Amino acid sequence: MQHIKLGATGLNVSRLCLGTMTFGLQCDEAVSHAILDKATDGGITFIDTADNYPSGGGLERAGRTEEIVGRWLKGKRERFIVATKAVNRVGPAAWDAGASRKHLLDAIDASLSRLKTDYVDLYQLHADDSTTPLDETLEALDTIVRSGKARYIGVSNFLAYRLARALGRSEVLKLVKFVSVQPRYNLLFRQFERELLPLAAEEGLGVMAYNPLAGGLLSGKYKPNSEPLPNTRFTNGTAAAGYRDRYWQDREFATVEAIRSAVTKDGHSLVTVAVAWVLANPVVTSAIVGASRPDQLGDTLAAVDFKLEAPLKQQLDDLSIEYRFGDAKR
Repeated sequence: MQHIKLGATGLNVSRLCLGTMTFGLQCDEAVSHAILDKATDGGITFIDTADNYPSGGGLERAGRTEEIVGRWLKGKRERFIVATKAVNRVGPAAWDAGASRKHLLDAIDASLSRLKTDYVDLYQLHADDSTTPLDETLEALDTIVRSGKARYIGVSNFLAYRLARALGRSEVLKLVKFVSVQPRYNLLFRQFERELLPLAAEEGLGVMAYNPLAGGLLSGKYKPNSEPLPNTRFTNGTAAAGYRDRYWQDREFATVEAIRSAVTKDGHSLVTVAVAWVLANPVVTSAIVGASRPDQLGDTLAAVDFKLEAPLKQQLDDLSIEYRFGDAKR
């Protein structure tokens, strides 16, 4: 497994990061631990979770994923870089969500308790809370880092202008700055190449790309006019509708088929090539990969050492270029 600096920090992270959003809903604790074992046997030392996971599990399951990860980490915490996130709703009270000082200071303590650790390496805002003053959020995160409960801070699902403003306010206020960004990025979603990724490059931010397989559509196992398989991101829990809206479209199926034809004619795995394409972007630090079974990680792990030749890379770029511009086809 290759390791790389997280942006401009001195922290080394593995080029694949294990995402855990399936733990506790798509897969039970035993299977979740088997996935963690498989990932770490393959050299992954970077684990990403969130306080509201499992994805699609609703409030009654919020926090279950961190508990599963925490029990697995017992006795080996020092061997891994652990990242978690807050902001999404985790309880019924009005203050059980968002990026207020109240919520973030409560949320970090709750996450540390579930993860059974004294600190996380990377603490991230899961989304942008525009209803809370940015300075309040940044000051709360500064408190968390200076207290030793987190080593670094980052963001996920931020627009470029909001991230740029946050970096500027941190400089003005002399607060701890964000070191990473976690955007959705794959062959079927490339819009962030236009502004967010250039900002990350200019500011020296690490980029942790999630959804590199488009929720599994880029595995090639789904066919047009078919129904989603049970126990997948397209069918499970409250997040299923969102995943179908993102990817379960005629245009996306047609693109996947074109990509499959380009990849498999040379005997390559579509999964391996799709993840390798994400990693080939020089701005990307790590691709966040997930699974609902340990055996699903084989082709994913192979992506790190896969040599994506320039002609195939260009072909993939061309086949997916329209996704760089959102809904406007170019």
